[in-house]
Amino acid sequence: MAHLFVPGPTDVAPEILAAQTHPMIGHRSQACSDLFARIQPRLRQVLQTDHRVYITASSGSGLQEAAVRNTVAHRLLVCVGGAFAERWYEIALANGLVADRLDVAWGEPHAPEQIAEALRRGYDALALIHNETSTGVENPLPAIAKAARAAAPDTLLLVDAVSSAGGVDLRTDEWCIDVLLTSSQKCFALPPGLAFAAVSDRALERAAAIPHRGWYFDFLLLEKYVQQNNTPATPAISLLYALDAQLDRILAEGLPARFERHARMAGLAQAWAEARFALFPRAGFRSRNCWSKPTRLIWRRCHTAARPTSRGMSGTSPKRSPVSKG
Repeated sequence: MAHLFVPGPTDVAPEILAAQTHPMIGHRSQACSDLFARIQPRLRQVLQTDHRVYITASSGSGLQEAAVRNTVAHRLLVCVGGAFAERWYEIALANGLVADRLDVAWGEPHAPEQIAEALRRGYDALALIHNETSTGVENPLPAIAKAARAAAPDTLLLVDAVSSAGGVDLRTDEWCIDVLLTSSQKCFALPPGLAFAAVSDRALERAAAIPHRGWYFDFLLLEKYVQQNNTPATPAISLLYALDAQLDRILAEGLPARFERHARMAGLAQAWAEARFALFPRAGFRSRNCWSKPTRLIWRRCHTAARPTSRGMSGTSPKRSPVSKG
């Protein structure tokens, strides 16, 4: 089994890859509905929610678009501190929404008090990347969620957890997250192609008041079909079989044990990195699922050091922050 040292896709266990070879079934068949029904309660368990979880055949970026299209009628606040937050802001603008940026330097987290102060200007929703893959920063989500709710109780909280959900303790309902979105190819350790969104009743009510939600990512349409254990359009059936098998593996390990394993492995990877070069994000806010290096020169040293035992690592622009999987 080859080992990938990139933020994602991550390694997929052979038995999960094999699950995709299940004979094909019709997407409106009872067998497909039964598969979807098996998946839903376990997916809710992993995402720690009692609300519905929509499954789409898309990347996480698709659900970034879904989140803002379904919840923003007037103004959106996007917390920007890395490439994927930049993308979310660009998605909002591309959909004709009025969006403001709350910027921090790359490598820095967003402070709860900073967000609370900004929210007093009045917004429909707050968009936050929990674990910014491009910088290796993990934002202090519980504190931010608490501060946001205190400052602006009617503002919906939208959280991109693409590189953290399934590997970090994310208490969707307890922290009053209205939309928590993620995708299959990071901590879920599945092939790319699926995205998941845990959506609160409050977010669904907001969607009902927004006339132009699109079609493919319309929460109300997705809700109609999730009640039937199905999706509006043809799902990625082979990936659903892989998800079905992987949820069994995740829950057999146990969520606390899985989160502890990710934290322990992050500590080992970060200690290895710090012995050779500086890490980009500020200490205390470093991701448990990826780590970042400050320059391309250091990236070349990292690649050379890792080359004997790895298949490869990834880097981004030297003006920003090269990234590798830990």
